[in-house]
Amino acid sequence: MRFQTPLIPATLIRRYKRFLADIQLEDGQEVTAHCANPGSMMGLATPGMRIWVEPNDDPKKKLKYGWRLVDHENGHFTGVDTSLPNRALRAALMAREIPELAEYETILPEQKYGENSRIDFLLQQTGLPDVYVEVKSVTLCRTARLAEFPDSVTARGAKHLGELAKVAGQGQRAVLLYLVQRTDCASVSIATDIDPTYAEAYRAALKARLETIAYDTAISPQEILIRNRLPVE
Repeated sequence: MRFQTPLIPATLIRRYKRFLADIQLEDGQEVTAHCANPGSMMGLATPGMRIWVEPNDDPKKKLKYGWRLVDHENGHFTGVDTSLPNRALRAALMAREIPELAEYETILPEQKYGENSRIDFLLQQTGLPDVYVEVKSVTLCRTARLAEFPDSVTARGAKHLGELAKVAGQGQRAVLLYLVQRTDCASVSIATDIDPTYAEAYRAALKARLETIAYDTAISPQEILIRNRLPVE
């Protein structure tokens, strides 16, 4: 998935109110950018970090820049926009690039299910059980090469796990897909110490036959592409 507008480099001044970030552009201008990430962004919002932002000229948008990447300046990037994984996965599903889900032709995003919930993707194919796919963006890395989820307490995430467990119990496929928006990780784990309730819900969903898969991404200031399957520890 290519970025709609070429990204430009900047320096992070501060992130605040979750969805706002003051940044300095290369010409020295200081502006406010939109930060499309409700999580803690642990390790990704240190003042002085080199970042990449996407400019826009949409008159309907108050902020003319959107924060997209953290540049670790060692050849690795982290994608911080939590809306991008769904867009990237939709493109991959349509191109049949996810082997575990490649048999399904009908791809329905944002479908209502459960108790006032929406599933990221509902996949359907004649002769096969429906597949309910929930996508989670993974950006936390506290141990070298290990990505962790979540990076903060997520009651919403625990609720989704309960809904997926019910779907699996009804004979449909329930898939939790962790998309690692980092280029420096080789496996995924649950951050039990950050959210024990989520970890407990995850274990219960596994017993109910939840399928868990994880993929990493190739990230550059030009595009984000889903790449290789990763083990979930």
